[in-house]
Amino acid sequence: MPMTKRLYAEFLGTAWLVLGGCGSAVLAAAFPQLGIGFAGVALAFGLTVLTMVYAVGPVSGGHFNPAVTVGLAVAGRFPKGEVLHYVVAQVLGGIAGAAILYVIATGKAGADIGGFATNGYGAQSPGKYGLVSALVIEFVMTFGFVTIILGATDKRAHPAAAGLAIGLALTLIHLVTIPVTNTSVNPARSTAPALFVGGAALSQLWLFWVAPVLGGAIAGLAYGLLRRDD
Repeated sequence: MPMTKRLYAEFLGTAWLVLGGCGSAVLAAAFPQLGIGFAGVALAFGLTVLTMVYAVGPVSGGHFNPAVTVGLAVAGRFPKGEVLHYVVAQVLGGIAGAAILYVIATGKAGADIGGFATNGYGAQSPGKYGLVSALVIEFVMTFGFVTIILGATDKRAHPAAAGLAIGLALTLIHLVTIPVTNTSVNPARSTAPALFVGGAALSQLWLFWVAPVLGGAIAGLAYGLLRRDD
């Protein structure tokens, strides 16, 4: 598949993830009468990945996440020379999704985007969890997410079930981590809204690159332990 088409698929998928997932938090969860709550936000993130994995996964592999791309590369399932291309496309896609969401969210009198679904720790954490809690949960949950992706897309697994497993995994991760960091496990997802909010969201952004990328990379290394029978 030509690189241009694969990069467009990653751009589109990541934009959809940010627009759908962050949009559910910024637009819907902000109104209690709509009743989606944080469980609805978790489901929205899972659905964005599930739908785009089936829509454009056959084109690009359906990463939509720099940590996933790094993890797959470390596991030998993705060319290392193409990692940077994918990461740039994902970050740009996330920014595009956040830009669309920003235009919508500010399209009424007296609009206030608030935290704009950004990630954070300490005072920026929904539950006021500290730096260590944020590092640990983002690392561990990304490790688990990339492990699930590697397993669900393994040649021994049924290919039709991959999108469902990955989408449900992301939903579960959000159910656990929203109170701690507002859930990242995806540097592109974290970068996009932070650019529109600035301040603490940008100063804390380093954690939401370091922890997920390390978690994904170590998951890629560790998954080899499950493949030594080949």
